Amino acid sequence: MHVRFLRNKGNLTDQIMQLHYWCLAVVLLKLASSQILEPCRKDAYPTHEKTRKIQRFALNLDLPGDQRWAEIVQPHTQQIKNVIQVIKDLVPRKVIEIIDEIFPILMVRIPQPYADEIQGISRATGIPLGEIILYNIFYEINPFCTSIVGQDESGKLFHGRNLDFGLMMGWDNANNTWILTERLRDAMIIVDFQRDGKTIYSGAHFVGYIGMLTAVKKNAFTMTINARFGLEDKYMGILQWLDGQSNGQMVAFLSRQTFENATNYDSAMETFSNAELVAPIYFIIGGTKKNEGAVITRSRTKPDDVMTLERNNSWYLLQTNYDNWKKPLFVDDRRTPGNKCMKELTQKGMNFKGLFNVLSTKPNYNKMTTYTALMQVDEGTLDVYLRDCPDPCYPW
Repeated sequence: MHVRFLRNKGNLTDQIMQLHYWCLAVVLLKLASSQILEPCRKDAYPTHEKTRKIQRFALNLDLPGDQRWAEIVQPHTQQIKNVIQVIKDLVPRKVIEIIDEIFPILMVRIPQPYADEIQGISRATGIPLGEIILYNIFYEINPFCTSIVGQDESGKLFHGRNLDFGLMMGWDNANNTWILTERLRDAMIIVDFQRDGKTIYSGAHFVGYIGMLTAVKKNAFTMTINARFGLEDKYMGILQWLDGQSNGQMVAFLSRQTFENATNYDSAMETFSNAELVAPIYFIIGGTKKNEGAVITRSRTKPDDVMTLERNNSWYLLQTNYDNWKKPLFVDDRRTPGNKCMKELTQKGMNFKGLFNVLSTKPNYNKMTTYTALMQVDEGTLDVYLRDCPDPCYPW
């Protein structure tokens, strides 16, 4: 009798678990299908959402590295602290103590002048050096993104992106959004990197973050970086770098170095294709000439695929966070609705307005969307818009 009861109890538990998984599957399927049903926006540009002005700063590259960021970061010390605090709230206090103690040793692993710049930011803000290092490397882990590079009928290149960040980094019930995403919006700036008073390149930055995730070099190239998921060596590479076992470069530092040294689309493509990296990534590159647009799918040591406008016989390329030859995760299919909207846009509509409308269509526009950036290489234009997706809005 007792054995039969346990057997029946086990069957009941199995049935409850099966019901749970079925319910979860139904919810996920509904979320996935809701992504595709969002009508493509036609009226989002210029933005009708409430926007906050993003400050623009000039950074003098002629100054020593430890002095370059001081005037920019000092007035924004609290914003940097607010972002770091989200991370500190999610891990045991002992972990932060270890970071503060051990991470400064990693300065020997950070190339110059970036090591000096990080030290200067720590000194200017009074934030422990270990926490500033953490702030500058944790974007390697999981920024979600949608990037689009394409050309109009005359061959003029345009490049746009949504940067989505903050998944599982705390939820703000009052504002119905991710806490980290909120705080990153408050830390958003545009930086013009200058020599002899002349802008060499421009980037969208979180204040205190010195690497490049979104940038343009006038009359040369544009670039955005998207995280690449589903690879075990992503985290292994970072751990090996921390332990001194890897000679790979942090992606955001490499991109900054490339904007310093590369003079055109071809030289940028060469660097982004062949440099050894700490983590796998997607580089989305735009040039100045017709068909100069590419998505480089990178492992840590080599390109796994290079998709170009010319090779694809296409006027645009759209990249999210999944390999182009594989299906995206069914609960995170931003590729299908993004392509749907691009096809509705047509090449005739390829401009800042068209790109902004596509990037304003849910789910490519979602609760994690921190900013939308639009770039045009011939003019060196970088327009950045803070985003705050109104309800109802997909969480990622």
